Amino acid sequence: MSRMTPKELAETIGGGLLSFPVTHFDAQGRFVENAYREHCDWMLQNQLAGLFAAGGTGEFFSLKPAEIEAVVKAAVAETAGRTPVIAGAGHGTAAAVEMAQSAEAAGADGVLLLPPYLMFAGQEGLAAHVEAVCKATKLGVIVYNRDNGILNADTLEKLCERNPNLVGFKDGVGDIELMMQIYGRMGDRLTYIGGLPTAETFAPAYLEMGVTTYSSAIFNFVPEFAQSFYKAVRARDHATIMAGLRDFVLPYIAIRNKGKGYAVSIVKAGMTAIGRSAGPVRTPLVDLKPEEFAELEALIARIQPQAAKLRANG
Repeated sequence: MSRMTPKELAETIGGGLLSFPVTHFDAQGRFVENAYREHCDWMLQNQLAGLFAAGGTGEFFSLKPAEIEAVVKAAVAETAGRTPVIAGAGHGTAAAVEMAQSAEAAGADGVLLLPPYLMFAGQEGLAAHVEAVCKATKLGVIVYNRDNGILNADTLEKLCERNPNLVGFKDGVGDIELMMQIYGRMGDRLTYIGGLPTAETFAPAYLEMGVTTYSSAIFNFVPEFAQSFYKAVRARDHATIMAGLRDFVLPYIAIRNKGKGYAVSIVKAGMTAIGRSAGPVRTPLVDLKPEEFAELEALIARIQPQAAKLRANG
């Protein structure tokens, strides 16, 4: 059972940095619960306002329903109330409803509703999809606007009127005009989350549009850097932000852009680079090539020398 009301969830996640833990697999691609739980605990040694279990960086798209349930249960057990757990839900409407209900039964605090599988539906169909999930659970729901699941301001406003537990809007589109329309229309009715990869790149501009938080994938392997960068964004510390972008974020993106699907693969590579391997990615994703991994390893060592030492001693 959730420890938070939807309103409490929205207030909590809007006040700090969020992250998606990767999902740990062994060499045969099986979920490794103990390693996953240990990683969640390690992440929480730094301050997090919320943890997304079985989200995009957690390879939601490749997990079986029973595995999603297992990942969410593991996150809930390990966090033990230290931070909200928001569970991934998606695919078709029937599957998303079952996932939301499973998350509620597992004790999660909220649901991140990812875009529906494959189909490019119109606004009427997308609204019915979101509303079905909201009606199926008492948990706070965050809708992830991206790819084939893009709500416009009119649709989102009507959904908010009918569904009090729709409390969050995560933007993965990067359409500034749409974002301003939504923020101008809904104001503080929603908590706004940055969801473009890599979120740090867009965070300074998005803060001016009411987006007070974002989900940091790099928190998985450079949590101190990720947290200090977030604090600089919130403080509008331009010099620190630009230094962070030059020294790490933009070179990191250059590596990420060398392969399709690398937005996830590079995070698992980062875990390996600091001596905390989470195993391979599942197909259809592929891992970084050796030369790309070496480039990432060197980049991490430049901004976080202790990471290189950890791997050497591991």
